[in-house]
Amino acid sequence: MASSPDKTRADTGQARLLHTLERLLAVEATDFRGALDQAAQLVADALAAEKVDAFILDPTVETLVAIGVSDTPLGRRQQALGLDRLPVANGGRVVDVFQTGRAYQTGHADQDPCELRGIVDALAVRSNVAAPLTVDGARRGVLQASSTRPEFFAEHDLLFLEAVAHWVGIVAHRAELVEQLTAETEERTRRVVAEELVTILAHDLRNHLTPLRGRVGLIARRATLEHQPAYVAEADALVQGLKRLERLIDDLLDVARLEQGVFALRPEAVDLAALTHETAAAFASTEHEIRVHGPDQLIACVDAERARQALENLLANALKHSPHGTTVEVDVDREARADGDWIVLRVCDQGPGIPADLMPRLFARFSAGPGSTGLGLGLYLAHGIAVAHGGMLTADTGPSGGARFRLALPAQLAEPSPGAPR
Repeated sequence: MASSPDKTRADTGQARLLHTLERLLAVEATDFRGALDQAAQLVADALAAEKVDAFILDPTVETLVAIGVSDTPLGRRQQALGLDRLPVANGGRVVDVFQTGRAYQTGHADQDPCELRGIVDALAVRSNVAAPLTVDGARRGVLQASSTRPEFFAEHDLLFLEAVAHWVGIVAHRAELVEQLTAETEERTRRVVAEELVTILAHDLRNHLTPLRGRVGLIARRATLEHQPAYVAEADALVQGLKRLERLIDDLLDVARLEQGVFALRPEAVDLAALTHETAAAFASTEHEIRVHGPDQLIACVDAERARQALENLLANALKHSPHGTTVEVDVDREARADGDWIVLRVCDQGPGIPADLMPRLFARFSAGPGSTGLGLGLYLAHGIAVAHGGMLTADTGPSGGARFRLALPAQLAEPSPGAPR
């Protein structure tokens, strides 16, 4: 018994779809663009289309970009003319399919008033089928096949494209995951190498500082004995410079300890009110006043030197961003919470505040704001010290519009969990 033409076409279409899906599943998802290029070429072969595009929205410029393009003469011509980038604001049928989520088919694009003239005139496209492209559950673009011949695609071609678009989205998602995992692996490797290099350099620098301190000490003593006040002052300035370099080296080593999980705490009963006053007095200068508000005494079980280090970094950051002649306000107080007593220190400056784009990575390593001359380690270390104590460091905008940092430490340090660094 002979098969009907409709059944023959259905069987042919089913075989074509299965064959295309098998080839799509075999696409190597090494990178996003490469995977979509392969997918576009497979669809072009299956439909005998002169061009197939996998458009993906670039949200930064609100433009649909043909990330995947078939390696065909018409596809190459489209790229040469710059028609592989379709701004959403310009409209057109591809944009309409993306925005509405409805598939589209035409055999006379030149008669469609909604089609872009560049597609019709420069590329001479007459037939189009297009379907929305969904990646990981979200509509991200459009899969489109084109031909310069009128009435080239039939209805079953559109149904085929809609089915294939689903699998192209899966290929795209798989490629994105591979790219993400590759980038994360590269980042982890880079961080390990950087940490090792930073640790080695910091230790080497510290070794060189020891003889320098000795020589500066000899110069200072000789200048004192010979009554040379100018040289004594120069020697003192050198000593201060060496101390700053030592603090930088300590910060670099502490960064490595935080990353390796061996950051040490030596908790003891500490008067944080007194520690705050002492630290503020050491940082005060003729250019900036530091006002401390709070009770005369606040006892907490913390690592005194680490708490001082965190406060020093917060004050250094505040002074660095404060205009000349302004005041940095420091509040220290006790807060009673359901989970116990906490000591909260607030450092507020009158600077320009924290840029919105910096806020998400404010406490990341080597993250510095515009115009900063530092390495971007101070806030990272202060945050790490807070977390090591079981506390937290947050930032927002202060009453005067500047930056306000809030360092919260539990008054009684909790016992570390098994395996936690001490």
